[in-house]
Amino acid sequence: MGVSKTEVAYSPSMSAKPRISRRIAAIAESATLAVDAKAKALKAASRPVIGFGAGEPDFPTPDYIVKAAQDAASKPANHRYSPTPGLPELRDAIVAKTLRDSNYVINADQVLVTNGGKQAVYQAFASIVDPGDEVILPAPYWTTYPECIKLAGGIAVEVFADETQNYCVSVDQLEAARTDKTKVLLFCSPSNPTGSVYSPEQVKEIGQWALKHGIWVITDEIYEHLRYDGASAPSLPVIVPELADTTIILNGVAKTYAMTGWRVGWMIGPKDVIKAATNLQSHLSSNVANISQRAAIAALTGDLTAVHEMGVAFDRRRKLIVKMLNEIPGVQCPNPTGAFYVYPSVKGVLGKEIRGKRPQTSAELATLILEEVEVAAVPGEAFGPSGYLRFSYALSDEDIVEGITRVAKLLAEAK
Repeated sequence: MGVSKTEVAYSPSMSAKPRISRRIAAIAESATLAVDAKAKALKAASRPVIGFGAGEPDFPTPDYIVKAAQDAASKPANHRYSPTPGLPELRDAIVAKTLRDSNYVINADQVLVTNGGKQAVYQAFASIVDPGDEVILPAPYWTTYPECIKLAGGIAVEVFADETQNYCVSVDQLEAARTDKTKVLLFCSPSNPTGSVYSPEQVKEIGQWALKHGIWVITDEIYEHLRYDGASAPSLPVIVPELADTTIILNGVAKTYAMTGWRVGWMIGPKDVIKAATNLQSHLSSNVANISQRAAIAALTGDLTAVHEMGVAFDRRRKLIVKMLNEIPGVQCPNPTGAFYVYPSVKGVLGKEIRGKRPQTSAELATLILEEVEVAAVPGEAFGPSGYLRFSYALSDEDIVEGITRVAKLLAEAK
């Protein structure tokens, strides 16, 4: 007797196959978004939680940008599909902005507009990394980088720089990690999660090292405008022009203009890489929402007054949170000169008894802090080795004072 279609459909051999692909199952949830979601859920339950987890400005998007989006929404042309690489006006605005801010000359066909910075990160790795290629990943790193490397089939080779190096890796460390399989270096300055900024001398040295060994560079410049104490963050291919043909620049409007929810990022790179990434995006998501693109045009072509005003507030908060954290016994917080994060070492607290518990890792300490004093921070395990916490200071001065005061009182009980 033959086997029915129903019997085939439910055969044991088929049910034994994994439901989720191995590639996707291997990807970890974004730790920063998970912490932020937990904090928001507790707030929704009327708990007085203060969340230091999210990497987004607490300011509203400037009015002139919102007005541009409102105007764009009323125009039928923006209700339709548009070119996958981005609206021509936005690509031209990115060209002009790149010259203005970085003194880097590019053409519009070197630009691909993406659905936020994360899509730019994913597509950059997907476009140049083959299975087995090694990507040198300085740590602490943003949580999304290693996952995008995995998705591309690459192997992340972590190179860790601790607080004694201001979290900036050296060329000697990079060289020690280099092998015949090394294809790419990921570079991020100003840095998420540490707020560290590489000096122009360090940028040049790293760029020359990459050039000498034929290594691609993917450089994330999303925090370029958030710098303090006179720090500069020159673009790598400007410092080492010979790298232009093997460098991909990632950027977007999210952090600079308080536009995290608008989802507009971009890639800048060699024409063949941008063409390949555009082909990928044409099947993945096609064009970015036209309303958001029109808002981004207004952001990039407007003046930077609102950006500077936000920067003044961030600078004030930076000084406040660094001072408060460094007053806590067992906590050591370097003074960051970029972004809106601090990354204190809490190794001096680990292993000590706090309210009947002895946290051995920064993950355990972060859980204890959230449970005992309802303050949410992201543990160092999300960004590399244990022993650290990331606090975003993109929240009000009052919340910073209240939140760090709670943490200080809790850690004062350590014994």
